[in-house]
Amino acid sequence: MKHYRTLTELHAGNHWDAPQHPLFSMIGCQSECTLGNREFTTDCYVIAFKKIKSGVFMYGRTQYDHDNGCLFFAKPRQIIELKDLQFEEKGYMLLIHEDYLNGHELFKEIEKYSFFDYEVTEALHLSPKEEQIILELHSKIQGEYFNNPDEYSREIILSHIASILKYAQRYYNRQFIDRTQVTGKTSSKFNDALRKYLEEGLLEKNGLPNVSFLAEQLFLSPRYLSDLLKHETGKTAMELIHVFMISEAKNLLRLGEKGVAEIAYELGFENASYFTRLFKKQTGMKPLEFRKSQMN
Repeated sequence: MKHYRTLTELHAGNHWDAPQHPLFSMIGCQSECTLGNREFTTDCYVIAFKKIKSGVFMYGRTQYDHDNGCLFFAKPRQIIELKDLQFEEKGYMLLIHEDYLNGHELFKEIEKYSFFDYEVTEALHLSPKEEQIILELHSKIQGEYFNNPDEYSREIILSHIASILKYAQRYYNRQFIDRTQVTGKTSSKFNDALRKYLEEGLLEKNGLPNVSFLAEQLFLSPRYLSDLLKHETGKTAMELIHVFMISEAKNLLRLGEKGVAEIAYELGFENASYFTRLFKKQTGMKPLEFRKSQMN
């Protein structure tokens, strides 16, 4: 797989016109067009807007999503895959080299947007009004990029990119709500996956389940799953794993048949002291204190 360290290499390798700026570029598709199959990585952040004619399934649109354009995000050194995609209308990619952000508040701010870690099948599907807002911001960036750039252009471009990211965060929250209303709460499916993990005896074999394993069972990326659960419950995926396990521990402590160390081992904890600290954090009591309170 080809890795492009500079935008000049990336443009040349994909037969695009040379970039107007060495650290920031825009790739556009102004009418119906097809991009060939290719796979690559870069040192760039990518923000892509696409109106897909074919290849829709790759972008995760479902019957309850808006039938408009979608946004996809990628971070540096993440695999970018273009596969049999046809754009029916305008599409574009913003390519932002890491070094373009140096010295700007967005250098750190961009790291908080977890959708850069989502899979392509977890793209953001825009409503008509949302699409209009994103395209207006793109148009403003385009004006700065092509029309006599000066010492203010970088600051203005990055301010518009920051706005796109803030809107995307808002729109993803809307998409979470829309999908939950149709498919049901992901937290319920998450707990079902945890229950199955216990029933199949994987705790003793593999220890505590990790977020990546459970995300795979639900056909989601770990970051998308954790963000979706946070939206539904206020807790991250790992926090919900701990809540589930402590609930199981309470049941075992009430039975009074096993010691604390034995329960900790049965629930996949590597040692009893970590289990005890987590139990107290969740309940306000140590395991033996909890058992005694239940007996009383």
